[in-house]
Amino acid sequence: MDERRRRLLYRSWHRGLREMDLVMGRFADATIADLTNEELAEFEALSELPDPDLYAWVCGEIPVPREVDTALFRKLRAFHRGEAR
Repeated sequence: MDERRRRLLYRSWHRGLREMDLVMGRFADATIADLTNEELAEFEALSELPDPDLYAWVCGEIPVPREVDTALFRKLRAFHRGEAR
């Protein structure tokens, strides 16, 4: 695994909010090796968002802003909901 993916995988498991560690970390474990460069950039951008907002969007508690609602975000949300493995 290249350094970029290793760094992103580490950040996914060490976010600060345990619930988001589980959401992002599990998703990263399952997909990081197969993400394209564009998807990696999207995942890095998602990783920069505040945990409470991202968690609420992933769980469907509040509407997802258009700029966040990317194909990768929908893949993350589906994975979290158990809709895609």
